[in-house]
Amino acid sequence: MTNQTKIKPSPKRVCVSVTGKTVKEAISVARQAEPHADVIEIRLDSLAKPEVEPFLSSLKKPLLFTNRPVREGGGFGGGEAERIEFLVEAARAGAAYVDIELQTEPELLNQFFKMTETAQSKIIISWHDFNGTASSQALATILQRQYRSGAHVGKIVTTANNFQDVLRVLDLQVAAAEIGFPLIAFCMGSAGVISRVATLELGGFMTYAAPDSGAAAAPGQLPVSTIRSIMKSIADAA
Repeated sequence: MTNQTKIKPSPKRVCVSVTGKTVKEAISVARQAEPHADVIEIRLDSLAKPEVEPFLSSLKKPLLFTNRPVREGGGFGGGEAERIEFLVEAARAGAAYVDIELQTEPELLNQFFKMTETAQSKIIISWHDFNGTASSQALATILQRQYRSGAHVGKIVTTANNFQDVLRVLDLQVAAAEIGFPLIAFCMGSAGVISRVATLELGGFMTYAAPDSGAAAAPGQLPVSTIRSIMKSIADAA
């Protein structure tokens, strides 16, 4: 290519991740976060008894449902078929977004896409690394797999140990823009905090924040008020 890739401005969405042991507790935290959030992520895997409908009927902001298995840093310890059933239910019930992991068993992943193909939900296909950050080549391969999966949005989140890790992950936005694939990409951990804001300035589809009144769902996740303050400072300086 002779010209630099032009990355379209991102709507700069901020998703607030909500966890809770009970549906009532999670709804309470979500309601307090709604004024500051563009999207609310409901972590079904944090609930003792996961439910979908109460959130859809109680909250006004677009909802993202996630049911993360233990192997990917989540709390759902049941069977894979049961785990995915909740995601299918959310998609069919009208959730704005549903997150499913790229490393889901291929047959179940195919079943999930077939069962949700007529739903209006946007499917986010995610990949997390809680130990480190892969090479640029390995990350590019993951991005291509996500692109070919049929999902609407990709999500690649790693753990950064240094600034080189951060740069490799953020650079994925260039490749994603070239193929027209919306991508969420940033790093966890203290070294990756900066990427949670920088990703939005680089065309990232969305970043994630913790509720001011609740616990963080991932290492390095900043309170939503902090994210909004940083975003305002950047906008004011422009």
